[in-house]
Amino acid sequence: MEEYLEKIENARKALQEKLSSLENPQDIFKSAELKGLFDMLKSASPEHKPVLGKKINELRTELTKLVNEKQGVQTESKIIDPTAPFDVNVKPEDRPELFDFEVGSRHPLMVELERALDIFRRMGFETYDPRQLDDDHHVFGTLNFPVGHPARDNWDTFVTDEGFLPIPHTTAMDNRLLQSHEPPIAAVVGGRCYRNEDLDATHEHTFYQVDGVLVDTDVTMGDMLGTFKKFFEEFFGEQLKIKTQPAYFPFVEPGLEYMISKPASLGGKDNEWLEVMGCGMLHPNVLKAAGLDPFKYRGFAWGFGLDRLVLLKYGIEDIRHLESGRLEFLRKIV
Repeated sequence: MEEYLEKIENARKALQEKLSSLENPQDIFKSAELKGLFDMLKSASPEHKPVLGKKINELRTELTKLVNEKQGVQTESKIIDPTAPFDVNVKPEDRPELFDFEVGSRHPLMVELERALDIFRRMGFETYDPRQLDDDHHVFGTLNFPVGHPARDNWDTFVTDEGFLPIPHTTAMDNRLLQSHEPPIAAVVGGRCYRNEDLDATHEHTFYQVDGVLVDTDVTMGDMLGTFKKFFEEFFGEQLKIKTQPAYFPFVEPGLEYMISKPASLGGKDNEWLEVMGCGMLHPNVLKAAGLDPFKYRGFAWGFGLDRLVLLKYGIEDIRHLESGRLEFLRKIV
């Protein structure tokens, strides 16, 4: 254990020194030193992994704060109250102030969204932004939700006066991705979604989702389960157990609810499980809608809500804080 901790400390010093010379501070998260720590974690014994994973996550959080500080806009000018205009000849120090200038920081949702997409990029996936408004055909029709299908009700969809849908899931991009690429296809979409929810501590009408699809000639369910296990182990920085149970989603068959053992870094104990997402093997109708032969190709798809993972990781008690814009919450959490 001491040898591992020493490697983490040496990497910390090397990364802090490297950060000062980088033109783009975000490049620090692609550094060989940080990748080496995650590789080291794989070879550690099971009893050491929870402690080491927590240490590596703390280092990454520390680097995030340093990057935010380095990218902060520095200025000596004062912010004025636009409702109290002044003469151009008034000296700057005499001009009315709205509040003192403060250096901002990245929102925890944006930090973790980029982290999730970066993990998938390193696994070979291309990443895309979703459309904020889409049509019924792509949101439902191409995903095996025919008109009148009762499963449509579960998505609690908003509709504009023009008939467009603020997307209830980033899966709405799947048909375009499948049509615009030749297999093998490995794509991930991360972005904002909207549903007509009854708001409470765990439900919000606006939330972030990470959705993906993989298609090739020989994709198996084993590939799917292993891909997600690797993702969540990288995301939480420790080894995890997984289990699944049957679930229904129209665009996959069979469909599964995917669970992970609660990470030790979050206080998890034996036999504690977290349901983190829905997934499954692509339904033949979804492949047909994209012009792909279901007898030649197969694949899997998934989607998970990022907000609830952020609640767990940061110890946030109410999901509504994330979209509230409350400065006291943001100052505390970052």
